[in-house]
Amino acid sequence: MSNAPVNRETVLEFHAGGKVGLRLAKPLKTQHDLCLAYTPGVAWAVKEIAARPDAVYAATAKRNLVAVVSDGTAILGLGDLGAAASIPVMEGKAVLFKAFGDVDAWPVPLGRCRLGGLDTGKTDPARVIDAVAALAPMYGGINLEDIAAPACFEIEDTLDAMLDIPVFHDDQWGTAVITLAGVMNYALLCGREMADLRVVVNGAGAAGIRIADMCKAAGVRDLTMCDTKGVIHDGRADLNGHKRRHAVKPGAAKTLADALAGAHVFIGVSVADCVGGGDVRRMAEYPAIFAMSNPDPEIHPAVVADALAGKPYIMATGRSDFPNQVNNVLGFPFLFRGALDVRARTINTPMKVAAATALAELARCPVTDDVQAVYAHERLTFGPGYIIPKPFDRRLFTEVSYAVAEAAVTSGAAPADTDLAALKATLTERNAMRVAN
Repeated sequence: MSNAPVNRETVLEFHAGGKVGLRLAKPLKTQHDLCLAYTPGVAWAVKEIAARPDAVYAATAKRNLVAVVSDGTAILGLGDLGAAASIPVMEGKAVLFKAFGDVDAWPVPLGRCRLGGLDTGKTDPARVIDAVAALAPMYGGINLEDIAAPACFEIEDTLDAMLDIPVFHDDQWGTAVITLAGVMNYALLCGREMADLRVVVNGAGAAGIRIADMCKAAGVRDLTMCDTKGVIHDGRADLNGHKRRHAVKPGAAKTLADALAGAHVFIGVSVADCVGGGDVRRMAEYPAIFAMSNPDPEIHPAVVADALAGKPYIMATGRSDFPNQVNNVLGFPFLFRGALDVRARTINTPMKVAAATALAELARCPVTDDVQAVYAHERLTFGPGYIIPKPFDRRLFTEVSYAVAEAAVTSGAAPADTDLAALKATLTERNAMRVAN
């Protein structure tokens, strides 16, 4: 047994960074270790936090721990199957957080009242908000997942305003950030400015609404959104507040097919096979088609290839078996990595645009040999077939995380005295260690 003293300094040193993540963060092999980790030593860590609440980031796992919260109402396109059924997805999300962003994450499925059957039914926003607010003290960030619209909008907005830690609904913003990166690179390749693009978004749920928000934040001025009833215009009486924000003036275009005539970009987060070859032929020269419905896209890449044979175009989907996959794993691990590292209070629009910009810029860089080896069946050279980086590009950890952190500081979401140069060096060092291991 060690005779080293158990005092305030040794206890606080032992608690630095926390003791539990997805593994034991500190050893527990001797009686001395037990005294540091629990009674009597832990009392000093408790008193330190009570006296200085901000010390919770130094003396616990909070600074690198994210809660992955769901009520199971919109599971991966499978619908409302209940909180218990959501657990495999939430566990998967936690694995991706750790593997790609070195962020410890933990599934937090929130059950609803049972009436003799599955834990299903319409989301009660107030219950979710109260539950997340109650558990927030343990976590450095909240990732909301698979919560049905429109409740997800109220839940995220309320919690983001209420809590002093980042709250991020990946189903809203993740696809939007990655899609924006692709649109940015499309604009570069076709020689158009973002402000000159004519964009059509089909699908006005959580992802569609936030894609429209992100495109406009990046400079898009001409955007038409469609839902199951056609073009969303302000002459319709059936619009919720989020749809109404993106409503256009009533005009000649009534349907999705009408809206696509002359459009530069189609973005689909809707249903399979709602766009035909004739629709894409009526788009502008050198169009971009982001058909992201899973597993079957709004229009199959083979149909686009046939319709636009011999003409330049860009095709992206949500699937891994086609080029230009819009994959959320390119976003959320690094958005949270950057936010956590600078103690950001939120993940705001400048941080999301910064992530998209960093993704777009990384796709323009020569691909490293190790990444090309993983994707030996593809030619990863910037161009129509490669406008979005691949998830196994280790540079994402440094480039996207740092861009998010820098935007957090410059936008006022994180302390202004943050040493960004030191953070960049730390990220680079950590990434080198991750690659080596």
